[in-house]
Amino acid sequence: MLGLTVRWSLADAPDGVEQRLAAYVAETSHARFTGMSGLRFKTWRQVPGEWFEGCYVFATSAAREEFQRTFTEGAAESPGSQIIGSPPILVEACDVVAIAEGWDGFVAASHF
Repeated sequence: MLGLTVRWSLADAPDGVEQRLAAYVAETSHARFTGMSGLRFKTWRQVPGEWFEGCYVFATSAAREEFQRTFTEGAAESPGSQIIGSPPILVEACDVVAIAEGWDGFVAASHF
């Protein structure tokens, strides 16, 4: 499967950035990616004080390449970069080897 990782460092980010990022995901970003053509799914992850990232899995190489190209062109101005105060430190295509759905099933939600 066709993955893409976008990661920002939170090492020099302002206090409270993790809460601001979570609110942005819940209020705006989740809706933007829900139902997006060419995207199988996206997850948002963070380790407070260390990093915040988006992990994407695309349906086709063309969808991933187009998203990576357009994102990279405006990465410094992206909402995540604006909230964090710096551009991503990593934009990397990758292969997702496998996905397993556990007994309790998959839950798509804007926040937990």
